[in-house]
Amino acid sequence: QVQLVESGGGLVQAGGSLRLSCVASGRSFAGYSMGWFRQAPGQEREFVAAIRWSDGNTFYADSVKGRFTISRDIAKRTVYLQMNSLKPEDTAVYSCAASLLYSSSWRPQETHDYSYWGQGTQVTVSS
Repeated sequence: QVQLVESGGGLVQAGGSLRLSCVASGRSFAGYSMGWFRQAPGQEREFVAAIRWSDGNTFYADSVKGRFTISRDIAKRTVYLQMNSLKPEDTAVYSCAASLLYSSSWRPQETHDYSYWGQGTQVTVSS
């Protein structure tokens, strides 16, 4: 079992920045590819960013490319999402997720490829 706890959400003005953190506890962090997803009220959960375990390659949704950066600190068992140039449409609950699939099978954008999910942290961007 892996437990994921997100933090760092809050209220920010458009154009501002936030850094989200996701700390993993429980079984070893090694081998997990990690993703960030978000869900706005009345909308489906959508992919934001992901980082592949095997080589650290990163993946981004087109809507956040160039503004958001995913990174990890393996020693701290933590994944980060640095969000810059925030827009009101970025408002959502952001959740991190962990996948144990082999890198060759893992689809970063696919929610079903993730086994563990955090509770989420609210990000609100005011205009």
